[in-house]
Amino acid sequence: MTSKKSARKAAQVAQRKALRNKPIRSSLKTAITKARNLILENDLDAAQEAVKRAARALDKAAQKGVIHPNNAARRKSRLMKQMNEALAAATTKQEE
Repeated sequence: MTSKKSARKAAQVAQRKALRNKPIRSSLKTAITKARNLILENDLDAAQEAVKRAARALDKAAQKGVIHPNNAARRKSRLMKQMNEALAAATTKQEE
């Protein structure tokens, strides 16, 4: 345990914030995982909706300060890239 009063107080604040952020992080991970799994299963209609939900969750988490805004942007970009590649692959299969 820390000996200074300000350090003890800072530790308490960090603990409170961690408790507040944990469910948000968890639901965020769940949304991203669901979207990625739907993309891999080639269920593209459901995947598009899941990607939208995941992007919204990422934006909200960044707005609340749970994750850094650049972290949210990077994750959204990677998710959109996966979605677009899957859509492109499906389009090429239909054309053949």
